Order: sequence, then C-alpha cells, then structure tokens
Amino acid sequence: MTTASTTAAVVRDEPSRPVPPADKGARASGRSFVKRLPGYLVVAVLLVVFVAPLIWLLLGSFKTQEEFLRNPAWALPEDFGNISNYATAWSSVAGYLLNSVLSVFPALLITLLIGTAAGFALEVMVFRGRRTVLLLFLVGIMIPGQMILLPLFTVYFQAGLSRSLWPLIITYTATALPLTVFMMATYFRAVPREIFEASTLDGASIFRSFFSVAVPMMRNAIFTIALVQFFFLWNDLLIALTFTTDESLRTVQVGLLNFTGQFGVVDYGPTFAAICINVFIILALYLFLNRRVMGGLAAGAVKG
Repeated sequence: MTTASTTAAVVRDEPSRPVPPADKGARASGRSFVKRLPGYLVVAVLLVVFVAPLIWLLLGSFKTQEEFLRNPAWALPEDFGNISNYATAWSSVAGYLLNSVLSVFPALLITLLIGTAAGFALEVMVFRGRRTVLLLFLVGIMIPGQMILLPLFTVYFQAGLSRSLWPLIITYTATALPLTVFMMATYFRAVPREIFEASTLDGASIFRSFFSVAVPMMRNAIFTIALVQFFFLWNDLLIALTFTTDESLRTVQVGLLNFTGQFGVVDYGPTFAAICINVFIILALYLFLNRRVMGGLAAGAVKG
C-alpha cells in the first residue's frame, strides 16, 4: 500500500473532532442576541421618546429669555449655574403646590378609606342587594366627568363653597371612588373567605376583622390604587380650572397654565423651571412609591 493511500485511510478512520463548549456558547449567545435585538431597539426608541423631552425641559430651565429668542431650540444653555429661573418659579409655584397637596391628599385618604371599606363590605359581608350596589358603583365609572361640572358648580356656589378648596376635595373623592371600590372588591374577591370566618370564630367583630385582618392583607393593593389615583388627581386640569375661581386657590396644573410674566408675556426660563419642579417631584414620588409596591409584592411572594 502506498503512503498516500495509507494517509487517506488514517484520515477516514479518525473520529470527527467535537466542537468545544466555548464555541457552542458563543454561537448560542450570538443567536440569542440577534433574536433580542428588535426588543432592544424598541426599548431604545421608547427611552429616547420619553427621556429626550425631560432632558430638553431640564436644559431649557437654565436658559435666559434672550437665549430662547436668539439661539436655536436645541442649543445648550450658556450658563448651567443659572438658578434664578428656579428662584422665580418657586416663588409662584410654592403656593400652587400647597393648594394641590391640600386638595389631593385629603381626597385620596377619604377615597382609600371609603373604597377599602366598601370593597370589604361588598365581597366579604353577606347581605341582600350587594351585587346591585356594586353595579351602581360601576355606573359611576361610565358617567363622563364633563357632564357633572356645571351642576356641581351651581351647587357649590349656592352652598357658599366656591371660594375654598372643598369643591375640589368633594369632586375628587366622588370621581375617584367608583374605580377604587371596583378594584378593591376585585382584590377582596381573591382572598379566601375562610380567613375572615376564622377571625370571626376567634371572637373578632366586623370592625376588628376589617382593621386587623383585611387592611394589612390589602396593603399592597392599597398602595397600588393610591399610586394610580394620586397621579389621576394631581394631573387634573379640567376640574381644578372649573372650580378655582380665586387665583389664590389655583392648583399647580392651573398655575402652570396661567404662568406668565409681566404684561402677559411668557417668560420661558421660569416657565420651564416651574414645569421641572412639578415633573421631577412627581417622578421622585412615583419611583419611591413604586419601589414600595414592588418590594411588598416580592416579599409577599417569597414569604409563602
């Protein structure tokens, strides 16, 4: 047998060399990256869409009036240490923020208390007609808010409440209550009825079962609903614009709408600074509350 034929036979008899695990992992990771690339691109586009306006707003809050009128809209501010716009904005926005706090937080507390109690009564307590009552709350969700503004304004004016924050508190509570009751009833429906039966057998009254058993169990649900309703009420413009007849009672959204300088000329620097104050305060509050809600949900899932 010749040398060439011997070499060919050896090559044919030699087993195929396996692919190293490192090469397999690199190929798998490459295919996985290609599959996830469209998702990454969508996330990047959404990030640009949401973050770019915030950056533009923040940069604009450091510009002077001359820079807004002379330079392009995408130009950077000449002085990043210019905080005079924030000082000017805060002198006006502080009162608007206080009015928003005094109108939104009482309405939110009343809504959560009544909504949690109503959801507990409609799903845990047994009485005739509870399904009808729940349907009546659902009807309240379907009523457009614009239809009730004129009748409510007339009632508030005749009752002498038009020069106070009570119209906002009452209207906010009434508009937020139907959805809160429906969501709380849905959460209570998922709780086993045996828990409340066991508390009753242990001698707890209905009020003790509500405050000592139901409320602690619904803590994460209450935080979630509070977060949703807070942003709905804080960002309201129509109701606040209708019922705040006095300039000293304006909420932050109405105040930003009428935030103008001398002789009605818009002073862009303080206006941008005022919007930044409102946006970033709400953003920080959202991140804090959202972290609390997610942490509570994770703790409840791990506790078993």
